[in-house]
Amino acid sequence: MAASPECTQQGRGLALVRRRPPAPPGLREALKARLWRSCSCSVQGAWALLQNLLPATRWLRQYQPREDLAGDVISGLVIGIILVPQAIAYSLLAGLQPIYSLYTSFFANLIYFLMGTSRHVSVGIFSLLCLMVGQVVDRELLQAGFDPAQDGPGPRANRSALNASATMPALGLQDCSRDCYAIRVATALTLLAGVYQVLMGILGLGFVSAYLSQPLLDGFAMGASVTILTSQLRHLLGVRVPRHQGPGLVVSTWLSLLRSAGQANLCDVLTSAACLAVLLAAKELSDRYRRHLKVPLPAELLVIGAATLVSHFGQFHERFGSSVAGDIPTGFMAPHVPDPALVWRVALDAASLALVGSAFSISLAEMFARSHGYSVRANQELLAVGCCNVLPAFFHCFATSATLAKSLVKTATGCRTQLSSAVSAAVVLLVVLALAPLFRDLQRSVLACIIIVSLRGALRKVRDVPRLWRLSPADALVWVATAATCVLVSTEAGLLAGILLSLLSLAGRTRHPHAALLARAGDSSFYGDPAEFEGLVPEPGVQVFRFTGPLYYANKDFFLRSLYSLTGLNAGYAARRKERGPQVGAGEAEPVEGRDLGPGSSTAALVPSATRFHAVVIDCAPLLFLDAAGLATLQDLRRDYGALGITLLLACCGPSVRDTLRRGGFLGEDPGDAAEEGQLFPSVHCAVQAARARCQEPVAANYTL
Repeated sequence: MAASPECTQQGRGLALVRRRPPAPPGLREALKARLWRSCSCSVQGAWALLQNLLPATRWLRQYQPREDLAGDVISGLVIGIILVPQAIAYSLLAGLQPIYSLYTSFFANLIYFLMGTSRHVSVGIFSLLCLMVGQVVDRELLQAGFDPAQDGPGPRANRSALNASATMPALGLQDCSRDCYAIRVATALTLLAGVYQVLMGILGLGFVSAYLSQPLLDGFAMGASVTILTSQLRHLLGVRVPRHQGPGLVVSTWLSLLRSAGQANLCDVLTSAACLAVLLAAKELSDRYRRHLKVPLPAELLVIGAATLVSHFGQFHERFGSSVAGDIPTGFMAPHVPDPALVWRVALDAASLALVGSAFSISLAEMFARSHGYSVRANQELLAVGCCNVLPAFFHCFATSATLAKSLVKTATGCRTQLSSAVSAAVVLLVVLALAPLFRDLQRSVLACIIIVSLRGALRKVRDVPRLWRLSPADALVWVATAATCVLVSTEAGLLAGILLSLLSLAGRTRHPHAALLARAGDSSFYGDPAEFEGLVPEPGVQVFRFTGPLYYANKDFFLRSLYSLTGLNAGYAARRKERGPQVGAGEAEPVEGRDLGPGSSTAALVPSATRFHAVVIDCAPLLFLDAAGLATLQDLRRDYGALGITLLLACCGPSVRDTLRRGGFLGEDPGDAAEEGQLFPSVHCAVQAARARCQEPVAANYTL
């Protein structure tokens, strides 16, 4: 599109000539070309595909041992040392045995080492996912006739019996105990969640996780942390309470704890108090002197080692009835295919699990990539995390994702590449093969203390709410609503509520964007909002309207109300009145909802006897897109203004808006034709100059009320 003559003269002879876009290929040709690219095979293409699926094959060839090896080994050892106590502790959240947590940590680190694109993210057991897995496991155990309150095998005859033998043949549980069925449920859930994530990666849906906003994720983490804290209080007190299910889980658990507080185990209470004091003090000292410590204090490992020795030699289980971890076998179990019947039972639960794991993994990978100056591929991250769930599900593992705390530790200890994950996997492998039985007498109250202390970061996010409220009340509302729903209803309901509120917040912001009439700064070509800048003068005879948002079905009425209110002319009503003739009475006037035009304004002012302008220029620079309803609105507006002798011009239209206008018939079919040159302009100033040139004499429509 060439610039108008007036704009060309103003620009000292420089004219803007729009390039003619190439003709888009037909659907048949596009599908044929894409199919050919997908089916064509070569050695180079196969090698490139392998490198994309396994990024380690690319960066390992460029690995520099002198610069990277020391940091990777140290960070891998530190993470491995932290992983062991956390894995054993988080098994309480998932309602599974500690050995399965160790399996999960080993396979997750090994697979992400091969497939991950982030250099610093640590993938493993995540407390929020463990909570979600544990809730599904408890529900299925209850439906199968087991007692979810049983903690699994150990020295205290922990294997539960079936409450109703009729459920055994129906579910195939003749030779399956409580713990056997629990891991079956967890692996089925993990397999399907991983399949969802892999499909999202293959279909290129990595962008979907971006719609889970940071306030939503923080509120979800806060609400889930309160739920986790509540679930671990029974271990801190050493009381036996039922594991509640469904809405109001947190409230019901607190009521049960209050009723059972008098039955607390004194040994567990004293142990919990001592461990909490040591762990919290160690964390505070580590945070305060982080700059002076080359390696973080392994407080969890030291506490677990000391507590295990004291419990073993003090015989806390035999003398005081304290609950302990129990026998932890060594070695790996034979692979097992997840039960297809259970897979279908947990299909909906796996969807929320996959969404939460994907959102946290992608957001953490992108965060560390930005801070260290490299890039990650969101779809490959989905494939990597999905494979960390799909493949280990056949080896008695449960759901994993990226974790913030361990990722920060990796960065602080000098991690340079994902080779550190392989080192961490080696440390966990050593524990699985030889050291696991040493934790037999470890008290469950100590494990609960480790879980609760790990929630410090998430619980502290409540201090960010006042600042978030000052910054964006809508985001603060999403944060509070998500956290409150997680606590008062359930974690799944909290996630759903957060997503709905985030979408409603986004829709609300685009439904009522800011609208203003622009004015000119002196003799320059700058047009701005008089409410923002001083000294601006309105252009005589031309109304320049700016709508800072997309024009679509939800805000088209607000667009018209804003335009009519600011210009003082209801073009739709005035055009219809002109068609019907002057005999129409003033009592038939249609009120226009919109902004207050000031004292003395009335509906009659929106239909003046003589218009004060002959052209309307719409600044389309902030107009991100048009849909069918928005296009129809512009077409009706042009028709109504045309009936009143007023010209409608568009300025600064983006490529997507121009294409929509052309395909919808607002412009000519060919780029650069007369219809387009007469209505679209590269700048507001060019459109105003063209409007003034077209109207040598003031054009007024004389309407009487």
